Formats: sequence, C-alpha cells, structure tokens
Amino acid sequence: MTHSPLHTRLGRTGLQISKLAFGTVNFGGRLDEAGAHRLLDHAVAQGVTFLDTANTYGWRVHKGHAEEVIGSWLATRPSRREDIVLATKVGDPMDDSPYRQGLSVRNIVSACEASLRRLGTEWIDLYQIHHVDRAVGWDEIWQAMELLVAQGKIRYTGSSNFAGWDIARAQEAARQRHFLGLASEQCVYNLVTRHAELEVIPAAQAYGLGVLVWSPLHGGLLSGILRKLRENTAVKSGQGRALQALEHHRETIEAYEKLCADLGRDPAEVGMAWALSRPGVSGLVIGPRTPAHVDGALAALHEPLHQDALDRLDALFPPIGRGGPAPDAWLS
Repeated sequence: MTHSPLHTRLGRTGLQISKLAFGTVNFGGRLDEAGAHRLLDHAVAQGVTFLDTANTYGWRVHKGHAEEVIGSWLATRPSRREDIVLATKVGDPMDDSPYRQGLSVRNIVSACEASLRRLGTEWIDLYQIHHVDRAVGWDEIWQAMELLVAQGKIRYTGSSNFAGWDIARAQEAARQRHFLGLASEQCVYNLVTRHAELEVIPAAQAYGLGVLVWSPLHGGLLSGILRKLRENTAVKSGQGRALQALEHHRETIEAYEKLCADLGRDPAEVGMAWALSRPGVSGLVIGPRTPAHVDGALAALHEPLHQDALDRLDALFPPIGRGGPAPDAWLS
C-alpha cells in the first residue's frame, strides 16, 4: 500500500489503517441494510478502508445484526475483503447466558467463531476486548487470543474502554508470554471529555499502542447541535447524552459554534479535526448515516486546524487541571 495522508500504521505494528474507521453502531434502526451497503461502498471508494463493529452492535434489530450486514456486503463484493481492515469486539453480553459474555477462554473462542460466521470471512484483522473484565486473569485472556492467532482466525488484538493501568497489566502479561499483546486502545475522547489525556493515552504511547477515538463529537454535542435543534434536524444529537450534556455546557457550545462559524467550518469537522490533531491518536471511529457524514470526516482529516484555532478551542474546553498526563495535571 502506498502511503497517503489518509493512512497510518496502527501503533507499533506494521498494519496500515485508514485514519478514519467506519463505525457500524448505526446499522439497524438508524440505517437499514441496503442503506448501509451503499454507505460502505461510498466510504471505501473514498479510502475509508477500516471497518469497526462489535458482536453486540445492531441490537435495535438483534445483537449480531451489524456483523451480518457487513457479511452480506462482503458476500456480494468478495474482492473487497483483501482491501479492508476489519475489526470487531468481544466481551459484552450477547444474551443472559453466563457462557456468552465476559472474557473466559470459552467465550472468547466461541464468540470469535460466531463473529466469523456472521461476517462471512475467514479472519478478523483486529479483535478488540470491548470492556475490561477484571474477574478474568490475563493469562487466560492471552491463552485464548494466542490460540485464535495460531489458528489464523485473528491477526491482532486490541482493547476498548480500558484504564491506563489495565493497558499496563495486559502488556506486561503478554510480554512474559512473548506475545505481541494489544495493538490498540479504543477510547472515548473529545473536546468535552478529555480524561484519556491523563493516563490512557500516555499508557498507550508508552507501550506502542495505536489510539482509536470513539465518540469524537460527544454523541453529536459538537456537531452543531444548537443549529440543528433550531432547524429541527437533530437526529442523534437531539437525544441521549448529547442533549443531557447540553444542559451543562450550553454557553460553551454557543461559543464553540460561533468559533466554527468564524472559521468557516462545520462544527463536526472542527471537532474531528481537533481529535485528529492530538498526540498519540491514530484515528477516529466515525458513525456515519449519510455520505455527507463521511465527506465531512474526510474534510476534517484533509484540512487540519491552524494553531490559533487549536489554542482558541483549548481556551473554550480546557484540559483537566494543568493539562497533560497525570500526575502533573493535578499538581499545584
């Protein structure tokens, strides 16, 4: 693969990924199968070749639906499989059974095989632990992942929603087993929620993990929510945590949208461009519903913010404490 501004290596690995990952959390309910296929075609044609899903996504229809949609897309476009990086997740409950949740060897292996069937593929490029399971030891988790790597069912492992010390424990246990361990950490990180700067991102950088940012717009709060509410066009941003957060951040969001207007940029582009500018960040997981959402994310990537704009955003959304990693961030 030729190098381009759209692609980067995932942490210390040799795996090339697009800096934008197509997240599939909207498959089912917000995006039907035919619409999802068209959107995948558009994104891949624009160079967004990193697809991120989870075995529980699509729950508005049924858990596993998002993987099935990707599988049906690949079935009619088999040549695409060689041109994409496919990531999914394991660990969250698929149902009430104690055998279809958590990070036991039994569940990791059986969940991987079920994901492969739904996805209609022979391998998963990045198999991510959806949430840490501190009831299970890392020797057991790595035993399962080593088996799947040896069988050719997965290529790399990743984490999601880990604390910094979880990353450290995972990597030290992997090192003792002479195993690569985690290739990436997927964490929530945006202008409003900057906690990852304290320990998660520094830990990822120290161990050579790529950082994949989910919710770079805080559920739509940073996507122009006030304008959308005025125009009655808010979809995701008009509900859930974005609307709840607006109650506490309205003045700041008003100033943010004014700043974006001064820059002549869409608020969603600005929020994503800020996240892409941050040290240690490999890429963003976006959850598009329309081709315009994909194109806006590409504009954020190809048109980075100038330092003056970054400084003004820091003034509006200051880092925690004195900024930077812990413990200096909170030392007075």
